[in-house]
Formats: sequence, C-alpha cells, structure tokens
Amino acid sequence: MGDGMSAASAEQEKSVPTKRELARYAGDPSALGGVRAVVLDDGAERGIRVLEFSTGGGLRFDVLVDRCMDLGLAELDGVSVGWRSRTGFRHPGLHEHNDEDGLSWLRSMSGLLVTGGLDHTLFGGEVDASQYAYPPRPTVRHGLHGRVANIPARLVGYGQEWVGEDRCVLWAEGEVVQATNFGEHLVLRRRIEADLGGTEIRLTDTVTNQGFDRTPHMFLYHVNVGWPFLDEGTRFVGDIERTLWQSDSVAEQGVDHLVFHEPLPGFVEQVYEHQLMAAEDGRHRVGLVNDRLGRSFTLDVDAAAFPCFFEWLNLREGCWAVGLEPSTHHVAGDAAARADGSMIWLEHGEQRTYASVFRFERTEG
Repeated sequence: MGDGMSAASAEQEKSVPTKRELARYAGDPSALGGVRAVVLDDGAERGIRVLEFSTGGGLRFDVLVDRCMDLGLAELDGVSVGWRSRTGFRHPGLHEHNDEDGLSWLRSMSGLLVTGGLDHTLFGGEVDASQYAYPPRPTVRHGLHGRVANIPARLVGYGQEWVGEDRCVLWAEGEVVQATNFGEHLVLRRRIEADLGGTEIRLTDTVTNQGFDRTPHMFLYHVNVGWPFLDEGTRFVGDIERTLWQSDSVAEQGVDHLVFHEPLPGFVEQVYEHQLMAAEDGRHRVGLVNDRLGRSFTLDVDAAAFPCFFEWLNLREGCWAVGLEPSTHHVAGDAAARADGSMIWLEHGEQRTYASVFRFERTEG
C-alpha cells in the first residue's frame, strides 16, 4: 500500500496555520482542534473517562482512558470508521473475566481498537503457572484475548505541544498495570499522538515486566472497522504472501475476504491468518478502501514486533465488522507457543515496544 498522502490530504496539511498565525485568530487553539476530557454518564458506559481528539483536519477519535486507553469512536469527515458494536463501550467494572468459559470479552468489544494481552491472546485455556512459585495456583486460566482491555489506565497527561512554529502535536499518555500477587506484573505504557490538521493516529506501546518472575508476553491489536466506512464493495488491501490458516467457516460459506459482502443472516465469523510481505522499511501495511466514499484506512505496524496477522470477517446482520489483527503469535495461541518455543518470556525489567500508525486518507481527486 502506498505511503503517499493523497492530494486532498496534502492540501489539508498545507492549510494548517503556524503557531503565531493561530494565536492571531484564536485565543484558544481548540478553535481548530485539541483534546478534551469528558466522562460518559449513561447506561453501561457510565463513569468511563474519555479523551476526545479533534485534529481540525477532519479526524475525530476517542481514547477510552478506563478501557486500556483503547480507541473508541473514530471518524473522518463525519464518516464513522471504527466499529460501533451492540455492546457499547462497557464500563470495566461490569466485566467478569471468567464468565461464559472465558468468552465474556465479547460483551465489551467495540471501537476501532481493542487490545489483547498482556500475557495471553487468542482463545482461552489453562496453562502452567509454576514460574510464579505459588503452590495453591499451579496453573492459570485465561479468557479470550486476555485481561488488559478491561483495565483502567492511570492517566499520565494529555494536551498539545508545538514542535517549532509549524507543527502542533495533540497527545495523551497513560499507564495500564496488569498485576496480581504471586503472578504477573506487567505494565503497558501507551502514548497516542495526532498532528493538528492531520489524519493519522500514532500509537506507541511499551510493555515492561516490572515483576521478578519470568513472565509470558503475548500482544495483539483487534482493529475493528464498521459501517458506514465498511460497506458492500469495500476492499481489503495488503501484500499477502500466503494464507497460513483459515477457519472451517471459510470453506462452508465461501464468502469473499477481499471484497466484502452485505450483511448476511446467521453468518459465522471467518478468520484467516495471512503471512504478509514486509515493505523495504520493515513495516506491514494493510487496510480497507471504500471507493464509493473515496476514503481509505491503513494500519501500519512494525513487522518484527508483530510478525503475525489475522483477518476477521464478522459479516452477520446486526454486528457487521471487519477486523485487522496484528499479533505477536500465531493463531494456535498460548499453549502452542509454549510448546514450540515461540512464547515471549520477559525477565525483570525487560520490555517490548510497538510503534504503529492508524492512517485515514481521502482517495478521490
């Protein structure tokens, strides 16, 4: 996928005023764009802290501080890109990790980004926990995609800062602690940035083992795109070298995974693990293009940090979505990674960093 900015996006970038110019016209820079802190106050979302980003370049998105600082609403020019599922952005206090044999994660799955990890991703199961030397709990049981998505962050800060006279960066930073006594102590430090006037989100995650026990680490981004950006005829674009695995539902249903179908009654999710070809700069770039709207969305990740990639098709009526899922591990999951030696084990103080870009572009003209 091309790195270049579209003509429309380039024109928008040129129109952003300098720091002095903006000050001449507006005493408050939020006249163009900024970050605002709010608290949701109704239904299952009540009490969730949110940072509302508006870049002034047509991009609006929400950071869900109490949901791992994941990305909720995401719009370009008023067109919703991030999936808005039936669950809403459910307060983490309502979450029960072990409900429904570990599938309770599905009851709080909504928004552009839902993070999986920090010590487990993919389907749940029971695995050895002897590294923690706690005899009453020789094993640990995980649910789908782990615990981190339902942990509130400690908000380090947010705001805007000028880099010279010509560039203003909107930012937020937080820290999510996944910890227990006699178990893991992993810390996710997340920084989110967007340029004033821009149409991309930059996400930098650093996961550190703050504990003194050797601890497994698995990490995954469940990036979810929904209607109206996702529409009949929206195309998947990416450099697929080969498909390593696909769910049985692919052969049973035969629904195209490159050009998407309208919502279907009773559709069974289709999942693919694709081996992607990295670009010369060592990045994987995959995305969706809506030719009718003249818009595209690209996920740009470090291929070394996220060597695996899943494509998730949820084309069922009432919960229509497509997921792009960069992952540290293959689809077989936790037990398989331990067995084949691919599990990441972090010693005290060891860390992993993930630098990603969510790019929204206008493709017409």
